[in-house]
Amino acid sequence: MFPGKNPSLGTSRLTDENVCPTLHRNVRSGGAGAFACQPIKAARYAILICSLVIAALPAGAQGRTRYERRVLFNDGWRFFKGEAAGAEMPAFDDSSWRSLTLPHDWAIEGPFDQRISAHTGGLPISGTGWYRKHFTVTEYRSYRRTVEFDGAMSNARVWLNGHELGERPYGYSSFALDLTPYINPDGDNVLAVRLTPEEQSSRWYPGAGIYRNVWLTVTGPVHVAHWGTYVTTPAVTAGKATVAIATEIENQGPAAAPIRLTTSILDASGKRVAQVTSDGSLPAGGKQTLSQKLTVANPRRWDIDSPYLYSAVTEVRQGGSVVDRYTTPFGIRTIEFDREKGFLLNGRYRKLQGVCNHHDLGALGAAVNARATERQLQIMRSMGVNAIRTSHNPPSPELLEAADRLGLLVMDEAFDMWRIPKVKNGLSKFFDQWFERDLRDLIRRDRNHPSVILWSIGNEIEEQGRADGGKLAQRLTDICHEEDRTRPTTAAFNDFSGAIKNGLAAAVDVPGFNYQPFQYSQIRKDHPAWVIFGSETASCVSSRGVYHLPMKLENKTPDLQVSSYDIEAPPWAYCPDVEFTYQHELPAVLGEFVWTGFDYLGEPTPYGARADWPSRSSYFGIVDLAGFPKDRYYIYKSVWTSEPTVHLFPHWNWAGHEGEKIPVMVYTNAPEVELFLNGQSLGRKKLGADTVVLPVGKNVSQAGTFTSKYRLEWEVAYAAGDLKAIGYRDGKQFAVDSVKTAGAPARVVLTPDRKAIASDGEDLSFVTVRIEDKDGNLCPLADNLVKFHLEGPAAIAAVDNGNAASVEPFQADYRKAFSGLALAIVRSQNGKLGPIRLSATSDGLAPGEVQIEAK
Repeated sequence: MFPGKNPSLGTSRLTDENVCPTLHRNVRSGGAGAFACQPIKAARYAILICSLVIAALPAGAQGRTRYERRVLFNDGWRFFKGEAAGAEMPAFDDSSWRSLTLPHDWAIEGPFDQRISAHTGGLPISGTGWYRKHFTVTEYRSYRRTVEFDGAMSNARVWLNGHELGERPYGYSSFALDLTPYINPDGDNVLAVRLTPEEQSSRWYPGAGIYRNVWLTVTGPVHVAHWGTYVTTPAVTAGKATVAIATEIENQGPAAAPIRLTTSILDASGKRVAQVTSDGSLPAGGKQTLSQKLTVANPRRWDIDSPYLYSAVTEVRQGGSVVDRYTTPFGIRTIEFDREKGFLLNGRYRKLQGVCNHHDLGALGAAVNARATERQLQIMRSMGVNAIRTSHNPPSPELLEAADRLGLLVMDEAFDMWRIPKVKNGLSKFFDQWFERDLRDLIRRDRNHPSVILWSIGNEIEEQGRADGGKLAQRLTDICHEEDRTRPTTAAFNDFSGAIKNGLAAAVDVPGFNYQPFQYSQIRKDHPAWVIFGSETASCVSSRGVYHLPMKLENKTPDLQVSSYDIEAPPWAYCPDVEFTYQHELPAVLGEFVWTGFDYLGEPTPYGARADWPSRSSYFGIVDLAGFPKDRYYIYKSVWTSEPTVHLFPHWNWAGHEGEKIPVMVYTNAPEVELFLNGQSLGRKKLGADTVVLPVGKNVSQAGTFTSKYRLEWEVAYAAGDLKAIGYRDGKQFAVDSVKTAGAPARVVLTPDRKAIASDGEDLSFVTVRIEDKDGNLCPLADNLVKFHLEGPAAIAAVDNGNAASVEPFQADYRKAFSGLALAIVRSQNGKLGPIRLSATSDGLAPGEVQIEAK
């Protein structure tokens, strides 16, 4: 498994398969007496899962209506931004407070403020916010009720009917609290949440508010515990798989309870393929974990190319009646980390082609949305990404569910800092009190996801430079192994020599190294038992569609943009070509996680100083904040996929530069490319043979240059017209790309990513706005102001254009184009059907219109 490391873990192979966390999406289907388990495209989440209509009945109540065990608790909240003395008490008057539906991020609403650090997006992330929800209990009054928060940012305190239930400082942690002792069964109940996020609590945009989903769980006294199932597959062959399930059951009743536990394995069609029954007895107020093993014949494995999911249905019986039913999606797959073979998934070599992503969803902020999350991952998949690093915090459950469904591997990360602070009010303030609880909860929540392959205990933590840093790392690794023995631990080290010297790197199973491609060979030589990878790489910066002449390293420019020739990087980093070179030379290095897949709010490197305002979001992304690919997307696609790719840049609108030599580049996986200007050949070049000398920082080369074999370059004297690149393989045309000199902007064109969305109040359509000339060419310099008008059962959730140096509001009905593009995000209204018409106008341009159907 991890040769030479942590021998207490046992075997040399990692073969346990894992599941989506215990249950998880609420599907309102089925009826009294029905338990349906079939592929369902849930309107709320557009996700293929088994229905979790619950058939949990009290003993002797077979004829009664069955209830849903776990339901969304997002509707009907009231919100107040500011301090509100006494708001935890049920009699407090909140009638004037704002009504809203969760998830909610108050900071993304703005306004941008130059006094707030650009490193957290220049948005109002700090202060006090109160949320209150009134609800009544009408059925099953004696049952247990638990509220679960997927995440609340941050320093959460929670009350029910004036009684404090608990707190959770770390805004990324999921947590559950028991409502039962203070429930009023005969009248109004008030759940109150107070949040106090602070400035200087993060190095990027954290958001603010109850920004992830809230759930209500209703059970009888005897039930499966919170995150109570743990599914592994210790033995997998083509003919059969052993599925081992440990189920923790609680008895919160006043008397001992003999139980019978039946677990069924269902395939993706809902067919039962295995079943086992065990007996147990729980003392009053006690818990018991029952271990079971089942055999699945001819298993279908979860893999990148075929992410097949099974479900484990757990039924707890008392006296012959089902008193709890709990569904756990999971996948059957094997993983192995080998010193010489690299990473093996189901026995097959896979290079990790990963990206790091922060948790925000661009213009939507930190507020979780399943469709927006899915869209981000789909865009990443389309360029060849097979792995996601959740930088630098626990992800939303929605991200892991989408990764399971799409076939993406996940490096699940816990912390950005430990005891030593990076920012004044960060995690270090409460690390000692909460780290064990936070880490155990993360693993228990996520350990059933087949997508998760690594537990990361930290990113660039300051303890790399402390003599005792290895001791704390070992404690965190031990916690991970106690909760899950099937996956290795890792951490991301930027001070590689310090981490090696003080034992930090040795304390994890698979050390990750940030920005150290030049050291991979030496580290492997010095530590012959280690399996290593690039946990953070590249950090190239660029602005989509912006090109500065001449092509050179610039650091900063007056327009607050970064040239998109993909050579710019901060002092510690480098262009993509550098990492490709070393990864290809060392196939046993597991792979890389690029910083970053998407642009994100905050950290506007190389800008960010007060004088750089309004630069307020990152330039690191391969894709911009709006989801539009930058040129770099295509170099990764050309290296990471076999899909025919030729991408030509820059744009070809250079009025005033006639006759001047313009650097023209092509990203391609075609062996040979020929470039044409207005039909005249400018010659052929061969990929790999015709190398490109790139200007780079001194960290890459003391000469200030790096020779790349991953791109082609021509110097072309500018003349308006048609620039075309044709790629050839085996003498035949393989792929083509062209750019044309666009005329004056003439029209607005709207293109939705989906023409039909669910009428659930959460589903989204992302509408691309293009400024085109009369012939349909994108106008690459256009920055026209576009105004939107919407008719029908929907709302404009947000607008964007990918410009990192704009403080236009995200929540608006207008947006300027940036490099010819903008974005409008349309959200459905809950329960309302029919056509949605979005129109866009801009002075002097023909308007655009598109119709979307809410179904």
